[in-house]
Amino acid sequence: MKRVYVVHGWGSSPNEPCISWIREQLEKKGYTAEALIMPNTDTPVIKEWVEKLREVVQNPDRSTYFIGHSIGGQAIMRFLAGLPGGSKIGGVVFLASWFVLKALEDEEAEKIAKPWVDTPIDFESLKQKTSHYVLILSDDDPWVPVDTTKKQFEKNVGAKVIIEHHKGHFTEEDGITEVPMVIKEVEKMAR
Repeated sequence: MKRVYVVHGWGSSPNEPCISWIREQLEKKGYTAEALIMPNTDTPVIKEWVEKLREVVQNPDRSTYFIGHSIGGQAIMRFLAGLPGGSKIGGVVFLASWFVLKALEDEEAEKIAKPWVDTPIDFESLKQKTSHYVLILSDDDPWVPVDTTKKQFEKNVGAKVIIEHHKGHFTEEDGITEVPMVIKEVEKMAR
């Protein structure tokens, strides 16, 4: 059975329209899909988010896929990098995920983001978990520097990068309630 774990972003929840739409579409296509409720979503902490993935995701294998929105992608990378050597998964679709951010609202947001930006990720371990990494960005994301992020994901994990137009950070505030490209990319990985 093909399983998909969807991890929402900072300040969000599984009820974000885009996240619930992704889960529903995958279920309609026969996947077991779970949109996780991440802890302390307004002040996300690496250890807590990775621990939540460890708690929920049991025995990940080549039939296991992940979708991470924004900081959810970071949590997935850190979780996967920590899996034992030899572990293999089906793939990951990152939606508006990042290694660096721009134009954060205030000092508090910068303080929350700092550990996520500064704490290294073991990319060599990550690359061994799957060769199927896809990053979907929008050309007008207010927080994710598109060109820099594209280069970093290509270099760090060998990701295929898709740039959508005028989708912001893929949130309800941006008018985005569906992201068909996410479903399309998961289906390609799962063939």
